[in-house]
Amino acid sequence: MPSADAALLCPVCSHPLEHLAAKAAHQPRLACPNGHSFDAARQGYFNLLVGKGSPFEPDSAAMVASRFTFLGNGHYRPLAQALAAAVVPNLPAEGAVVLDSGTGTGYYLREALDAAAAAGRRPSAIGLDISKFALRRAARLNPEAVNLVWDIWQPFPVASSSVDAVTVVFAPRNPAEFARVLRATGVLVVVAPRSGHLAELAAVTGMLGIEEGKDERLAAAMAGHFEAESTVDVDIALELTRAAAADLAFMGPAGHHLDRDRIAARLDESPEPVTAQAKFRLFVFRPAVPAP
Repeated sequence: MPSADAALLCPVCSHPLEHLAAKAAHQPRLACPNGHSFDAARQGYFNLLVGKGSPFEPDSAAMVASRFTFLGNGHYRPLAQALAAAVVPNLPAEGAVVLDSGTGTGYYLREALDAAAAAGRRPSAIGLDISKFALRRAARLNPEAVNLVWDIWQPFPVASSSVDAVTVVFAPRNPAEFARVLRATGVLVVVAPRSGHLAELAAVTGMLGIEEGKDERLAAAMAGHFEAESTVDVDIALELTRAAAADLAFMGPAGHHLDRDRIAARLDESPEPVTAQAKFRLFVFRPAVPAP
């Protein structure tokens, strides 16, 4: 278990969590001094949700499988590389901690960790996601990270000022918690789709379009917690098989109201390759400096 567990807090009493190694037939677990304990799932992640859990619908196993296949084939690798390029130079040489909020299958975190290693840095990592199906994949892909089932809208089980970089790729944003867990020298990197993202594919499959004004709403949400530092646009011209196009459409929000077979049926008459333009914007934020 990496040193990131030193930043973890018990979701029941907020005392520090300690990683306890597996013994005999028992899985590893996280435990606090007050006796609250959380066993690792067989796949390696920890579920820290307590009480009623979360009212939000997690991504299904089928949606996660489509995402894992699509990302694993490298279609969005230029975006993952751009994210890593924004994160790694901001990590201290020793003791860095990266928090991937909405880590999904762990694909983007994996790219960041590999890029950090290539630069001579060995950050610890925490991955949060509401979907246990996603975290099963993330724990296998990023075994050195602490992968936690968590609701992003709840206060994070992470100590204040303990994280050097927070990454958020197509996931809900909780600016107050991002600001709380980041160190004053930390960086927040947010990736969101731009207007026109996958418009060609959306017209065929029934995917949701990108709402206007997303940049303005993001800026308003971050105000008071963060200051904008820079943006980078990443465009990817996609040429896909019909199967890959169905995976792409199903792995996002459309997967919550359409099934993959229905999406695939809508693509049956599309010529291959199926072409679409992926349009992303990467935002880099710094913690706001408190007024004197």
